[in-house]
Amino acid sequence: MAVSNQTPPNVASDYALTAFIVNQLMSGMATATIVKVVKCTNAGGVAASGLVDVQPLVNMMTGDRTAVPHGVLYSLPYSRLQGGANAVILDPQPGDLGIAVFASRDISAVKKTKGQANPGSSRQYNLADGMYIGGLLNGVPTQYVQFSTEGVTVVSPTAIKLQAPTITLDGDVVGTAGAVFADDVLADGISVATHTHGGVASGGSNTAPPNP
Repeated sequence: MAVSNQTPPNVASDYALTAFIVNQLMSGMATATIVKVVKCTNAGGVAASGLVDVQPLVNMMTGDRTAVPHGVLYSLPYSRLQGGANAVILDPQPGDLGIAVFASRDISAVKKTKGQANPGSSRQYNLADGMYIGGLLNGVPTQYVQFSTEGVTVVSPTAIKLQAPTITLDGDVVGTAGAVFADDVLADGISVATHTHGGVASGGSNTAPPNP
């Protein structure tokens, strides 16, 4: 909130006085601001969307232009890209910068019941009714999914795991480094682990390498 001292021009006319009062009232309305994540209830695990504590980064100002930092805003719901049981799990981390938007009415009852409810109080445009939207003014990622004109790139500095009863690759698989580890691989219905070669005499010799 920015509170201005009243000056002679503010009371020079009825309009000026009314405008001063309106501006004072509007200065107490929370709309949206940039915040830094202080704490998050989730840390990347498979769980329901959680809550964050955030620190608003735009200071409040007194009438004589003295800066007053905001306190921490606690337990803001954060947004997640999710439809039904399908989701991208990307929980906020301490230090992240993002946007906090503030509801026009008290959302505390809806946060508690996760359903339709009356406002929890008569407050309006209040910092207590914030919601966090992440990903603003942050640094260069080291783990990411990149979409560009050249295609889609998935990069991880540790590991990439795909888990499903069936995984279908439709296209050529080109490897430039590393190895493939699996119990078995089927190529045109032929098992790499258990296949045999015909047309050779039994003995201790090995077959020739596969033809290109």
